[in-house]
This record gives sequence, structure tokens and C-alpha cells, in this order.
Amino acid sequence: MQNCKKEPVLILSFIIFTFALFAAVLIITPTREWFSVASTNGGYTYLMAFAKFALLATSGELIAIKMATGSFKKPPYIIARFIIWGLIGIWITYMMKVFFLGTAVLMEKGLLPTSSDETVYLILHAFYTSATMNLTFGPTFMAVHKCSDTYLMLRAKSEDKKVKLSTVIDTVDWKHFVTFTLFKTVPLFWIPAHTLTFMLPAAYQVMLAALLSVALGVILNLKKKAPKKAEESQNKE
Repeated sequence: MQNCKKEPVLILSFIIFTFALFAAVLIITPTREWFSVASTNGGYTYLMAFAKFALLATSGELIAIKMATGSFKKPPYIIARFIIWGLIGIWITYMMKVFFLGTAVLMEKGLLPTSSDETVYLILHAFYTSATMNLTFGPTFMAVHKCSDTYLMLRAKSEDKKVKLSTVIDTVDWKHFVTFTLFKTVPLFWIPAHTLTFMLPAAYQVMLAALLSVALGVILNLKKKAPKKAEESQNKE
């Protein structure tokens, strides 16, 4: 019983610590300078990416659960989820660099429309990078994460803890994944949001990408709550 009572407090403390940590890093000049160097230095780039996504995306997942259920609850296999988010952060960081540098080369070669105006060039480069990444790598990444998330959910429910890949694939709601995640969130949320992301200095791009995951989780849960509130008001009438 004591553990059940402590769990919400621990989760809230983790969320507060995470956002306070990143806020302090960005506000305090010495730590902000260290953060910028560490995020772009080859020796620390992936380590920083792991930390950013593991902390921020895990916090976002916990916030989403709070919004969906009304209370702070720990999802099953939270340590595994933490590690998966960190690995996803490394994967995304690598791919962001690939697409960012790749579209710049295509613009230089005249294979994409460009501009001599610095501001217009920055916007075009950011848009090309975001659109290319989200229309190619994005669906693959989201499908992999959907499968890993479903696997952990099924494993938590399974008594023998053995879950086949075929079971995971059959459990995922691929219709919703394609019609909503791919056809709606990609063009309406991810491409515009990542366009803004790629206009930032390189040191802050991965962190904003992790924060966007938090933001999307909040948006999706607000959308889920809206119909429930409408139903409740109808029932009262």
C-alpha cells in the first residue's frame, strides 16, 4: 500500500526534476555553453541524445497517462521504456544529421529549389529536411515504436511473458496508424513542427524534437477527453 501511495509522488518528482534540469541548463550561462558544446561534439552527441529523449519523452509518456487516467501511474516496464526512448533519441539524432546535411547538398547541386537570401534559404532548407525525414524515415520510426510499445503492453498481460512478433503485429491498430498517425499527424503536426526545429541551432534541435513528443502526447489526450466531456454533458441533460 505504501508503494502505491508513493508512486504518484515519485512520478511527479521525476517529471519536475526533468523539466527543472533542462530549464536550468538553458537558463544558466555556463551550463548552456557546456550543453551546446556537448550536444554538437562528436564524442558526446549520441550520449546527450540518449539523455534528452530518455528523460523528456519518458516524462511526456507519464504526463499522457495522467491526462488519460486522471492519476499518475507507472506504465509496465518503465525502465525498458526509458532505455528504448534513449535509443530512439540516438536513432533520431543520426537521421536528423543525415537529412539535414543531405538536403543541403541537394540544394547546392541545384536538385532542390534554393535562394541566395539567407532567411529564405534557412526556411527552405528546414522545410526540405523536415518533409523528407517525416515522409521517409518518420513512418518507419513510428511503426517500430508502435510495435515496441505494443510488445511491452502484451508482455505485461501475458502470464508466461512470451510474446511472438506475429502477435504484436496483429495487435497493432494499423488502420488507425495509417489514417490518423501517417495521414494527419505527419502533414499537420510533424512536418511544420520539425521545420521550426531545423531552423534552430544544432545543439537544440534534438531537445526540441523530444519536447515535441511531449506536446503531441498532450494534444492527443486532449482530443480523447473532448468526446468524453461531451458525452457526460449529454447524460446530465
